[in-house]
Amino acid sequence: MPLDAVCLSALIKELAPALEGARIDKVQQPERDILLLSLYTRDGNRRLLLSAKSGAARLHFTAARMENPESPPMFCMLLRKHIVGARITGVTQPTFERLAAISLDVRDELGVASQKRLIIEMIGRSANIILLDSEARIIDCLRRVDFGEDAFRRLLPGMIYRMPPKQAKPGFFELDAAGRRALYEAMPAEISPEKWMMETFSGLSPLIVREIWHRAGAVERFPEAMDAFAESVAAGEFTPILLRDAGRAVDFSFMLINQYGTNVCCEPHPDFSALLDAFYSGRDKAERMRRISSETVKTVKTLRDRQARKLAQQRRELADTADREVLRRRGDLVTANLWRMKKGDRKLEAEDFYTEGSPAVSIPLDPMKTPQQNAAALYKEYKKAAAAEKHLSALIREGEIRLYYLESVLDVLARSESESDVAEVRRELLETGVLSPKKNANSRKVKRRGPMRFVSSSGYEILVGRSNIQNDELTLKTARRSDIWLHTQRVHGSHVIIRTCDRAPDSETLAQAASLAAYFSQAREAGKTPVDYTEARFVKKPAGAMPGMVIYTGQRTLMAEPDELLVQKLEAE
Repeated sequence: MPLDAVCLSALIKELAPALEGARIDKVQQPERDILLLSLYTRDGNRRLLLSAKSGAARLHFTAARMENPESPPMFCMLLRKHIVGARITGVTQPTFERLAAISLDVRDELGVASQKRLIIEMIGRSANIILLDSEARIIDCLRRVDFGEDAFRRLLPGMIYRMPPKQAKPGFFELDAAGRRALYEAMPAEISPEKWMMETFSGLSPLIVREIWHRAGAVERFPEAMDAFAESVAAGEFTPILLRDAGRAVDFSFMLINQYGTNVCCEPHPDFSALLDAFYSGRDKAERMRRISSETVKTVKTLRDRQARKLAQQRRELADTADREVLRRRGDLVTANLWRMKKGDRKLEAEDFYTEGSPAVSIPLDPMKTPQQNAAALYKEYKKAAAAEKHLSALIREGEIRLYYLESVLDVLARSESESDVAEVRRELLETGVLSPKKNANSRKVKRRGPMRFVSSSGYEILVGRSNIQNDELTLKTARRSDIWLHTQRVHGSHVIIRTCDRAPDSETLAQAASLAAYFSQAREAGKTPVDYTEARFVKKPAGAMPGMVIYTGQRTLMAEPDELLVQKLEAE
């Protein structure tokens, strides 16, 4: 659900004391619609996330890690100039709208004090972040709006800021109980109470309206349910709740939700920042990676599908060569019966001495050729089919390897967590010749990252490859001979290395490393999966093999289950 006015009020009530007096140390813009403010607060260093994403506009403290672009966007540079070093004097919610205003005390290069405000508008597709001076004049905004884009106002540098226009319908909390009851009594008979409430009042999400109706249980008790809800909000009775369906975060709320019964789990959180971080971080990451990797994924899928079609055609052609022995036998029969034939014959009726009982067989002939030429043509077709079988078999083996490799690349892309991970895959595709340099000529250079690092409960370092090339480097160069190598059985996945330091790892470390191998593989959503492990010295790379492809011996097998919480727990700083 988008952040509604009530949930925002609870959030701001929570944020206000923590933000008051905080100093802005850094401003970053990891995505087009997201800002990160690094703050010095009374409680230590914290990061405040400001989002103007459609459907995901919000502000809250975050622990999520985000990769910043190599060159900061212009709006980020402007904010660094104006608000780095500023102190936050307060955060408010003007007029109980989906709007937050952060007040700032700043000093310019000459030490002159002034006040600025950072406005976060969280209204649907018009979500925006706007910087104002002390006279409410726009310094700049994330999205500039001119006439034609917004009929009500313009958002351009130098213009006086105007609040978004209020909705025609009144806010639910603008009316007292008597006012709400009067509107309810005038409700048309043909409309349901929940639909009437959505159409009559602003500031409430559909989830909350449905919950009020659920708690009422009957039409005659609906006014009392509305009053009870209004009283709980006025009293500040808020509970950060994450709704999970089959383990997946599907919604959030500022109150317990009972309408779904036992089908949906209500998971309480310590505060609203933790709630919003838990709900949005995974979604933001997935959306960001879809956007970053979409072009590369599309290219690799096209190559994979093309390779699959080519393989299917080659297999059909190979199947056609299976009858080549028939051609040789026909050539022998024609040769044995040359004396019975003459040029112009269209077929040969003869006994098949290759078959028990020598049954009669009819062999088609080319009437334009002599008997000797017909025999030669049949032998030629036989030799051609035999050569084709050998050639096609080799092509099919190569094609199967290439198809397997492209599938592994798609798996790596599906698990990529940053732009540098995707850039690493593109670099790999170039090095292997899968992509031509032209396809990547304009790609931006991104700093290469090392393997993922984890530390087991027993203190063993565990390394996980991010790409096929990195898998090769990790297994064949980084790992010592006595280190333990792990990989999922029969499915694509990352190479995992336990750095043993010549000490045999305990069973718990092996189990945790196996869980990491399962998580960073195609089996992430498959539940328990077999994971092979052996010493790194028993892992070899065949000559000419594609990146990431190895053979191994001396393995043992563990059943492991992917565990996201374990991944977070073991991740090294």
